[in-house]
Amino acid sequence: MRVIVTRPFRQAEPLVAALRSQDFEPVVFPLIEIEPIDDGPIDLAGYDWVIVTSANGALELARRRQGALPRVAAIGDATGAALAEHGITSEFVPSVASQEGLVDEFPRPVGRALFVGAETARRFLAEQLPAEFRAVYRTRELPQAPIPAGEIVLLASPSAAHAWAKLGSRLPAITIGPQTTAAARDAGIDVVAEAETQDVQGLVDSAAAWRASSRS
Repeated sequence: MRVIVTRPFRQAEPLVAALRSQDFEPVVFPLIEIEPIDDGPIDLAGYDWVIVTSANGALELARRRQGALPRVAAIGDATGAALAEHGITSEFVPSVASQEGLVDEFPRPVGRALFVGAETARRFLAEQLPAEFRAVYRTRELPQAPIPAGEIVLLASPSAAHAWAKLGSRLPAITIGPQTTAAARDAGIDVVAEAETQDVQGLVDSAAAWRASSRS
């Protein structure tokens, strides 16, 4: 089964390898690229917490942090793993991998917190905790060639969902989590499954389950 992988090239390889291990034929077709907002160091002085919600945010924090590292909170196992790759331990990871889940479970009192994320990130947790917000990267849609042949597309972010919708494809989609699902459905994409965990394995497991059900 041919699966269209829409992640940026530098992030696609772990998903491609996992799909091949389950006898899928992945086709890499990136829709967006990640562009750092390189406006200087991320100064952590005076913060009690720094909050990271994506692997891209984790990379920018690790690359540009300045000052003593406060306690670190991460949303999702993939974000925690990205931090760990750079020697940063997540002291708090909510059981529900969403901004709402983090706000519900976050240790109180919050103190002074910094949320590092995408330029277009939702500000829910920044408003509710509250936390200061620092945009450290942005996503940019790529010019697209014709859509390759495939039976299912994997969408790993709301930005990818928006870009895919503009191509007018009617292929069914599997999404990485609730926010991507909402963005995809709002854009008219046929979402047939949502990963139970917001990581590579969750996407692959969902694709395998969909393949089995579509052949039965």
